[in-house]
Amino acid sequence: MADNQGVAIVTGGSRGIGEAISRRLYDDGFTVAVLDLVAPDNLISDGVVQHFTHVDVTSASSVSTAVQEIVATYGMVDVLCNNAGVSTMQRVVDMTEEEWDFNFSVNTKGVFLMTKAVLPIMIRQQRGVIINTASMAGVKGVPLLAHYAASKWAVIGFTKSVALEVAQYGIRVNAVCPGFVKTSMQERELGWEGQLRGMAPSEVFDEYIRLTPMQRIEEPEDVAKVVGFLAGPDAAFITGEAINVTGGANL
Repeated sequence: MADNQGVAIVTGGSRGIGEAISRRLYDDGFTVAVLDLVAPDNLISDGVVQHFTHVDVTSASSVSTAVQEIVATYGMVDVLCNNAGVSTMQRVVDMTEEEWDFNFSVNTKGVFLMTKAVLPIMIRQQRGVIINTASMAGVKGVPLLAHYAASKWAVIGFTKSVALEVAQYGIRVNAVCPGFVKTSMQERELGWEGQLRGMAPSEVFDEYIRLTPMQRIEEPEDVAKVVGFLAGPDAAFITGEAINVTGGANL
């Protein structure tokens, strides 16, 4: 672990991309606070996570209580990684209102509520970094993921807009757009897409690799490395960006 760089909050930080982000920020010297529905037991036992709160990012009261608790404990919030996210797969003609609302509630409303909760703190500090996990699906159309894609396009629009509002306070706001990342979410999506398209999950997986010019499935650490850069001093003049981390899959 490097010298202390401040306090970083990671939503959905217990597994997958969130776990990799938590580990990277810890290695970079941050005190890591994870807000999630699932306890980050491995991260806690490894000493990576110093603070965990069970949080529903779709609930304003849950978010507010968690952020106030962190500020009361540490006195500051230097980095917020809005990483919590969900997905489902369905053709639009068969999509339910519940599926649409579920994706937007977590993927978009959750980003809004967390950002709203930390901004007063960062404005008082006259510094801060917010990094939102969007998606390759937030910059291109994706069949069977219209609701998910729409929620991630919204995250990118929100990112760029907030960046313009808060740059005067020394706060930077950026997004990362992962591609086909090897996570438990991807495992579920392989099954869903295979069923919807009449393919074996292994065939869908092979297609993901073919669609990635760098010819491999993305690892959570590929995303975490870019988040670590954006959270650090080398990105001090970067704000309002949505950075593709896809191995060229959406170029």
